[in-house]
Amino acid sequence: MRFGHGLIVGKFYPPHLGHHELIRAAERECERVTVVVAPSSAESVPLELRLEWLREEHGQRVRFVGVHDDHPIDYDDPQAWELHVAVFRAAAGTDRVDAVFSSEAYGVELAARFHATPVIVDLPREKVPVSGTAVRADPIGHWGMLGPGVRGWLAKRVVVVGAESSGTTTMARALARHYRLRGGVWGRTRWVPEFGRELTERKLAALAPGATIFDVTWDRDDFATVAATQNAMADAAARDGSPVLFCDTDAFATTIWEERYLGSASAAVRELVRPADLYLLTDDEGVPFEDDGLRDGEHLRRWMTGRFRDELGAHGVRNRELTGSYAQRLRAAVRATDDLLAGGWVFAPPLSAAAHRPIGR
Repeated sequence: MRFGHGLIVGKFYPPHLGHHELIRAAERECERVTVVVAPSSAESVPLELRLEWLREEHGQRVRFVGVHDDHPIDYDDPQAWELHVAVFRAAAGTDRVDAVFSSEAYGVELAARFHATPVIVDLPREKVPVSGTAVRADPIGHWGMLGPGVRGWLAKRVVVVGAESSGTTTMARALARHYRLRGGVWGRTRWVPEFGRELTERKLAALAPGATIFDVTWDRDDFATVAATQNAMADAAARDGSPVLFCDTDAFATTIWEERYLGSASAAVRELVRPADLYLLTDDEGVPFEDDGLRDGEHLRRWMTGRFRDELGAHGVRNRELTGSYAQRLRAAVRATDDLLAGGWVFAPPLSAAAHRPIGR
């Protein structure tokens, strides 16, 4: 190894393959590496999440330190440099820095201010053609350059909700297939099944022979378990999927099911609700009720559809009600999802100075 202590400073907004390659380059040439993650407090990806994603990728081999840096940026102003370097130095600690690794031209000046050797890695972005600016402008186009944590955080979540036997599972599965068939980045589109159904099967199987769905009972803890498990399943699928994830129900829907069985939704379940980017409500009208042995609420379907409709409206979340034939519903669902994706992602702009590139990638 050429160096004792290597330093990297950046925004990591968000972390991408170029960042990981830069860190690995420093690991190869240094006995130890410190990475200072220094975004402005105005940026829209939380600092703690960036640290979590970086630690997940690099483990204990690298020391990651987070700090907000809201000082104005001006590469031609020595005082501005002093302000930034003071923040970086305090975060990096008192150990001597032997080398500063960077994929930016400013890395030379940054190294000089640490009295360290500059190591510039892939400045023209030929090895890894990506930057934080490019990712923020077009996450879909750079999806393959993102790690699981970033993909899971960015993935648009579309949740299908509705009463019993109204086609939620059929629609979630069909939508995932529709987008997978588009190929490319969409080839890994996933859908998440309903955990409540699985738990119902377990409960029924645990009863005495001859028991029916009408013998199954539910309590508050059951619904909290369903909501928490549904969240975890969606998170896992989003990390391994495409820019859109389809879910057959979520914690919000669980509040309606809890109300249906126990008369009200508990605080424990409501606290687990994380509003989706888009809800698709399957109207029960015109959909025959299929008794598969796990359903007991044919008489409540209209009520449940109404409750979903009312609650979606009350919460002001983006939603589309699906009516008509299966083909009409699928077309409407695809249009609504395409409209959602066309809206893209909104990132708060990083601090920058006119005619200057911001410090940190």
